[in-house]
Amino acid sequence: MLIYVKNMVCDRCKMAVKFELTKLGLKSTHIELGEIGIDGDLSADKKETLSKVLKDIGFEILDDSKAKTIEKIKTEIIHLIHHSNNDVRVNYSKFIEEKLKRDYNYLSNLFSEIEGTTIEKYIIHQKIERVKELLVYNQLSLSEIADQMGYSSVAYLSGQFKKVTGLTPSYFKSIKENKRKALDKV
Repeated sequence: MLIYVKNMVCDRCKMAVKFELTKLGLKSTHIELGEIGIDGDLSADKKETLSKVLKDIGFEILDDSKAKTIEKIKTEIIHLIHHSNNDVRVNYSKFIEEKLKRDYNYLSNLFSEIEGTTIEKYIIHQKIERVKELLVYNQLSLSEIADQMGYSSVAYLSGQFKKVTGLTPSYFKSIKENKRKALDKV
């Protein structure tokens, strides 16, 4: 049985879900960002219990097909930008179309309708959150970060960063309290 889960955005999320499944005596076939494979079927009571437990730790079981599609789009974007070693310089519309095996125009319109923003803006915000993370780590120069994140120049990255955060990357880096958003809040 496949269960789609909202707000699973990192490896810790997967560990938390696995821990809760174990506590409930449920065996998973796999746990990925945004989805859980459960061995066998779940009774309505067990599913309700799982839903409550997951909600208590910040997740939500998705039953609506549109919500599942939106969560899958978000999961693929988050995975590419935050968790993969792949080059983020991809054609995002083709990437999303290939991953979801659906027409990009349909997915884009659905995303905008449900989320109230475009996929492109969502991608920009995810990239800026990743840039914030890289700035806080202080291991790469701004030029290296721009290159890693697929920006054509430091100036373009800086402009987009300022437009989204209201701060320059240099100023953000100098602030003692670098506040990043949780990925499920972006």
